[in-house]
Amino acid sequence: MHRAIDAVWRMEAGTIIGALARRGHDIGSAEELAQEALLAALEHWPREGLPDNPGAWLMTTAKHRGLDRQRQRSMQDRRHQELGADLDALQAHVVPDFVDALDAAREDDLGDDLLRLIFIACHPVVSADARVALTLRLLGGLSTAEIARAFLVPEPTVAQRIVRAKRALGSAGVPFELPPPAERLERLASVLEVIYLVFNEGHAATAGDDWMRPALCEEALRLGRLLAARLPAQPAVHGLVALMEIQASRIPARTDAEGRPVLLMDQDRSRWDRLLIRRGLQALAQAEALGGAREPYALQAAIAACHARAATPQDTDWPRIAALYAELAEVAPSPVVELNRAVAIGMADGPAAGLAHADTLAGDPALARSHLLPSVRGEFLARLGRHDEAGAAFEAAARLTRNAREAALLRERIAAAPAPGGAGAP
Repeated sequence: MHRAIDAVWRMEAGTIIGALARRGHDIGSAEELAQEALLAALEHWPREGLPDNPGAWLMTTAKHRGLDRQRQRSMQDRRHQELGADLDALQAHVVPDFVDALDAAREDDLGDDLLRLIFIACHPVVSADARVALTLRLLGGLSTAEIARAFLVPEPTVAQRIVRAKRALGSAGVPFELPPPAERLERLASVLEVIYLVFNEGHAATAGDDWMRPALCEEALRLGRLLAARLPAQPAVHGLVALMEIQASRIPARTDAEGRPVLLMDQDRSRWDRLLIRRGLQALAQAEALGGAREPYALQAAIAACHARAATPQDTDWPRIAALYAELAEVAPSPVVELNRAVAIGMADGPAAGLAHADTLAGDPALARSHLLPSVRGEFLARLGRHDEAGAAFEAAARLTRNAREAALLRERIAAAPAPGGAGAP
C-alpha cells in the first residue's frame, strides 16, 4: 500500500500543487496542503483501501484542508468573518462541478495548472538553477536526492536552492498568474529545461526499484505538446517535443518481461512505437524549418532520429551521431554530452578511441558522484579484452548508482563476456 501511495503521489503531486497554488496564490501553502493530504492518505488508505480515484481523493482532501485553514483564520480575524461565511456556504451548498466550472472560467489562455506553475516558478527573481530545482520538486514529486543527482550536485545545495526560490517568490510578491507573452519567452528556456528533466527522471529513474517511471514521461510529453500548441513559432519547443517523442518510442523495448533493463543495441526494434517516432520526426522537421536545427534539443532529437531510422543496430550511422555530439558540445557544452560523444566515437572508430575520449573526463568534478563514467569505461574496457579493469569499472558504477535495476545490470556485466558492439545507451 505504501508503494501504491508513493506511485500515486509522484503522478498527482504536480497537478494538486499547481491547482492549489492557482487558488491560493502561495506555492509554500499549496505544497503544505498537498503534503497534509498525503499524510491523510497514509493514515486512511491502509485501513480503508485505495480509492477509486486516488488523485481526486488527494485533491479534495487538500481543498478541504485549505478551506479549514481559511475558516480558522477568519474566525481569528474579524475582518475576515464575511469571507469565512462565504467559504462555509460554498463548501456546504455548492456542488463540486460548479466550483470546478468557476475555476475553469478564471483560467487564462495557457489552459493548464502545471504549465502555469512552471512559468510562475521560473520568474526572474529566482536564480536559474533554483527555478529548475523548485519546479522539479513541485511538479514531478521528485525528492531532493533525485534532483541532486539530475544536476550532479550535493543534496544540501539543492535543498538550499529550493528554500531560496520559495523565499524569493514570497518576498517579491510575484503574482500567481501567467506572465504576458513577452515575459513568457524570457522564461521559456527554464520551462523547457524543467519539462525535459521531468522526462529524463521518468526515462531513467535515479533511484528506487524501477528502471523507468513512464507516468513522468507521459506528463512531460503532455506538457511539451501543450506548450508547442501555445507557442507554435518557437523552434526550441518543437525540438524538445521531437526529442521526447522519439525517446519515448523506445520505452516498450527498454525492459524485458521481468522488468530488467535492455540496452539500446539489444532492444527488439519491432517493439518501438512507430507512431511516436513519426510524431517525433515531424516535430524535428518543424524545428528545423523554423531555423532551430542547431538548438540543443533539436540536435539531441537528430541524434535520437539516427537510432530511430536504423532498422537494425548495425545500420546505425555512428559517424553521423559522433558529428552531431561534437556540434552539440559546441552549443551546449557539458561533461554528459562529452561522455555520450565518447560512446559514439567508440562505436564509430573503435573502443580504444572511445576510451581515450572518456578518460579526458576522469577529473571532472561533475561526474565524480555519477555512475555514468565508470559504466562507459567498463564497456570500452570489456570490448578491448581488459576484463579485470572492466570488472573494477562496473563495480565502481554499481556502487554509485541508486537504481536497483541498474546496479543489477552492472553487476551482471562484471562476469559477462564482451558482446560484439556492446556499448550503447539504454
